[in-house]
Amino acid sequence: MEHFKSQRTMSKSAVKISSDLLSNPLCEQDAAFLEMVTAFDTAMRRMDSFNQEKVGAGEAFSSVFPSLNVAVKRREQTLQDYRRLQAKVEKYEEKERTGPVLAKLHQAREELRPVRDDFEAKNKQLLEEMPKFYSSRIDYFKPSFESLVRAQVGYYTELHKIFGELAARVAEPRPGDEQRERQHDARLAELRALSIVADD
Repeated sequence: MEHFKSQRTMSKSAVKISSDLLSNPLCEQDAAFLEMVTAFDTAMRRMDSFNQEKVGAGEAFSSVFPSLNVAVKRREQTLQDYRRLQAKVEKYEEKERTGPVLAKLHQAREELRPVRDDFEAKNKQLLEEMPKFYSSRIDYFKPSFESLVRAQVGYYTELHKIFGELAARVAEPRPGDEQRERQHDARLAELRALSIVADD
């Protein structure tokens, strides 16, 4: 599950980077750069959308048996209460049998009885249900695991497609180095021709 969440965080960060790039003044000045950044932003948003779907599927997969987890936790809490009250009863049983001690022992036993009954009921239920759950694990987990693997394959296939399209768009022919150098030289010549530029 942590793997899904870290991928989700990564895709959110990628969307933030692409959004920041889009708001950069360079995008206003250079149409080719704007086109590349727009393509990158679109790809990152598509990736983030697929990550959201995958995280949702992963959360559903990881929370299949919440009631079983809750039942185990409740049994553990009841067991702790039972042990605490049992220790209290044993403490009074070891003391000298005076009137006040016997009264406290009686009260401790009365407190223990419903907690013990509650623990035994919860324990009995888990002892009956856990073997059934354990024996049916393959029937459930095999198709669930298969579905998770298929979702991963679909996800990475789609990411491959998204980044393949992005790579193709970014790799479109751009002005060559020589052409860029001529453009820069022409701009420098225009700047040198301005009256505010001093001659060397």
